Amino acid sequence: MVMVLGFLGTLIALERAQALRQPWAYLAPGLLGSGGIALAFGLPRLIGQLLLLEGTVLFALVYLALYRRAPQPLVAVQVLSTVPAIAAAALWLVTDVSVLVPLMAAFVVVTIAAERAELAQLGMGPHAVPRLVALAILTVLSAVAALLWPPAGSRLFGAALVAIALWLMRDDVARRLVRTHGFRRYNGAALLAGYGWLTLAGLVWLTAGTPSSQGAYDVVIHATFLGFGLSMVMAHAPTIFPAVLGRPLPYRPVLWLPLGLLHGGLVARVAGDVLGGGPLWQAGSVVTVVALLVFVLTAAVVVVRA
Repeated sequence: MVMVLGFLGTLIALERAQALRQPWAYLAPGLLGSGGIALAFGLPRLIGQLLLLEGTVLFALVYLALYRRAPQPLVAVQVLSTVPAIAAAALWLVTDVSVLVPLMAAFVVVTIAAERAELAQLGMGPHAVPRLVALAILTVLSAVAALLWPPAGSRLFGAALVAIALWLMRDDVARRLVRTHGFRRYNGAALLAGYGWLTLAGLVWLTAGTPSSQGAYDVVIHATFLGFGLSMVMAHAPTIFPAVLGRPLPYRPVLWLPLGLLHGGLVARVAGDVLGGGPLWQAGSVVTVVALLVFVLTAAVVVVRA
């Protein structure tokens, strides 16, 4: 919850609040960030839970305000993405977080898929928006099915994730970008790597159903939220962060370092899961943590020097 709603939720909500440019909209990232901090620093869990719940509700209101400004299918899909986030935050008051992973994954995947379709709509062709709407509805409904009927619903949810990943891999501009140079190559590589990890997570859900073993659970968690979610953050950092920070974050080759560490660490971690843990799993865990710290440090240095 700290990772998905506290960090990713805050980042996405802040970017959307910047787009809306209404003072009240900044309450959404403020509440989500405060909830994540409260949980991370060990305050009574109910405080963090309620802050996250209030933050997700306000986040949905921000999207609704954006939809009223521009009533388009792309924005409607972004409104839809907040439904599983609200459901996860509310149900966490009464159930274990492991049950809610499909809902949180649906929030992240649908949000990012809508952002990619928005950014690359011209390159993805005229059928991009109808496909996005259909896949988003399937993903959210299958996440609910995974909650109500875990074995069958989890497999359906895995199929939905694989479908979204393969659609993005085929129709997004990433395959063309990776053959260029500079920021475009960096962006394309980060996107393709993220789509690959999402495919892996979907295949695990599709074949295993509810990930009951420790290894399968570890793979779907980290492939979805680190391999896919964080890779998307790194891919868009030079374009999205300036809008959020109000300062330029120009592309520099050093940005490849945290991206390489993230995916190298994940490969080691997943290999360790397959082998049953041990030193390789531990090394992969450490490297992914280092990758996040290096990314924050690198981005800060690039912003300051810019």
